[in-house]
Amino acid sequence: MSYNKRSQLITQGVQRSPNRAMLRAVGFKDADFAKPIIGIANGYSTITPCNMGLNDLTARAEAAARKSGAMPQTFGTITVSDGISMGTEGMKFSLVSREVIADSIETAVQAQRMDGLVAIGGCDKNMPGAMIAIGRMNIPSIFVYGGTIKPGHYKGRDLTVVSSFEAVGEYTAGKISKEELMGVERRACPGAGSCGGMFTANTMSSAIEAMGMSLPHSSTMAAEDREKHDSAAASAQVLVNAIRKDLLPRAIMTRKAFENAISVVMAVGGSTNAVLHLLAIAHAAEVPLAIDDFETIRARVPVLCDLKPSGHYVATDLHKAGGIPQVMKMLLEHDLLHDDCLTVSGKTIGEVLRKVPARPRKDQDVIRQWENPVYPHGHLAILKGNLAPEGAVAKITGLKRKSITGPARIFESEEDCLTAILAGKIKSGDVLVIRYEGPRGGPGMREMLAPTSAIIGAGLGESVGLITDGRFSGGTWGMVVGHVAPEAAVGGPIALIEEGDSITIDAGRRLLQVNVSDEELARRRAAWKPRPPRYTRGIMAKYAAQVSSASCGAVTD
Repeated sequence: MSYNKRSQLITQGVQRSPNRAMLRAVGFKDADFAKPIIGIANGYSTITPCNMGLNDLTARAEAAARKSGAMPQTFGTITVSDGISMGTEGMKFSLVSREVIADSIETAVQAQRMDGLVAIGGCDKNMPGAMIAIGRMNIPSIFVYGGTIKPGHYKGRDLTVVSSFEAVGEYTAGKISKEELMGVERRACPGAGSCGGMFTANTMSSAIEAMGMSLPHSSTMAAEDREKHDSAAASAQVLVNAIRKDLLPRAIMTRKAFENAISVVMAVGGSTNAVLHLLAIAHAAEVPLAIDDFETIRARVPVLCDLKPSGHYVATDLHKAGGIPQVMKMLLEHDLLHDDCLTVSGKTIGEVLRKVPARPRKDQDVIRQWENPVYPHGHLAILKGNLAPEGAVAKITGLKRKSITGPARIFESEEDCLTAILAGKIKSGDVLVIRYEGPRGGPGMREMLAPTSAIIGAGLGESVGLITDGRFSGGTWGMVVGHVAPEAAVGGPIALIEEGDSITIDAGRRLLQVNVSDEELARRRAAWKPRPPRYTRGIMAKYAAQVSSASCGAVTD
């Protein structure tokens, strides 16, 4: 529904006088009732450094919207900190928060019949949550990323929050002292902003920029820099123009736009969570997108950026090197990007990138030259086989070997697995299985940064495999496979593995397999019984009852 149709429902006609009376109480004057009403969804919170600077961005967006002839109305939405809840029961609420954010934005905007939306968020689930709401509502919208954190520094090296997790594994393995562990912890997160590597927040901000739903260069700006505040103001101005042109998100978020986003995720070495979130956003926007599409694009797009967790640099380094526009221009030059896709500014991708150099600067190596990529093909491989008929996601950057076959070590929760790793009970060649951590079984599909970081810290990253129906943090790397579907809670094959079974992870053949006969699996399936739900009331019980498979984005509608 266009601006003229939506806003007049509230602001015109004698019968609407009570509605106008309420708006007068929040600052509307007579002339303001003819202006578009813009909602500004503010994810501010001191729960996490990712979001603690968002009030300032909201204020800049609000002032710019007002100056551009609109009437802004701000409202809050929630966030949780993945980094703080990691490794605890609280992490089960992380993916659930994506749905709460989407539902809360949709509820506020639709209830108040707002004409457009500026969504401002920082931590991992803010972005897909906002984009799911935008896809559902299909009113003029723009996303403003809160910005990345600047790197911490210790003994001559850049730090991110993942440095702290890996230091725990190094300390437990006797590789570093407690003094060095505490030195890393105290310096890893120096201020405001989302985790600094190409982890989930920066991956999703990059994908949204590539999709055309945020401003060029905005996805890699530092949270504490002036340009981030200026970008928030510019975003509100662009949105007012989009409202006047009736430029709707579904005209921007097309199938081609999602292909552009996936290509950029591959090129920057982004998080496995991008698979889950882009599937969910596409579902909300009614765009056909399947998990196999990621594998198709992976095969043709190289990894161009040398970024943490498996690389050397952080998002602020990428920004200085030219940011996402430079990466996109390189892809465009090699026919790996659709240049006719619209952006929220009304310009096409081709027009936005026209003045961007075809090649990155030679005085930096964050963005590699085309002929010298970090990897010749994308890093997010979709594996299938008798353990994952619907698919699973492997992040294969930073590894010298792409396959492993070894005995299964079964763990029914993340905590049990982490205890075994820290106790030195895992040896080279093992394949760890963490199950009943999926969307329904967890419920909530926890990330597994603690055990994967402990594996890396113990020096086992190249020699130990891990599979799970849960998720991984954007900071995870190693021989790890997540999103295994169907999940254990619904009787997926991962529920049927027994201790000592031979398991093969082969990224080259895109295979995830337990090496037992079909007849034996059938016998085990006949004996399998579902477990009682871990939650019987409240949001987790509702989520578990509604959530779909990870292979479909773990959506709830």
